[in-house]
Amino acid sequence: MIPMEQIAARITDEAIRASNLHKPMNSAHEAYAVILEEVDEFWEEVKKKSSERSREKMREELIQIGAMALRSLHDLKLCD
Repeated sequence: MIPMEQIAARITDEAIRASNLHKPMNSAHEAYAVILEEVDEFWEEVKKKSSERSREKMREELIQIGAMALRSLHDLKLCD
């Protein structure tokens, strides 16, 4: 099993990568929409029969959900 710190590092790396590609989020509504899009992509994979699910795709989407949550906290200045 991968240590939690390594998972957090992957999420951080993805948040930084996305921040370099896209402008900062301007509102809570925008952050919600971006996170919801990632959740929907994860949900699409989850709805498949377990034998047809891609562990890699689920991992990728969960990392992106975490990254967008992290990015939202940063862009909306919700952390001190």
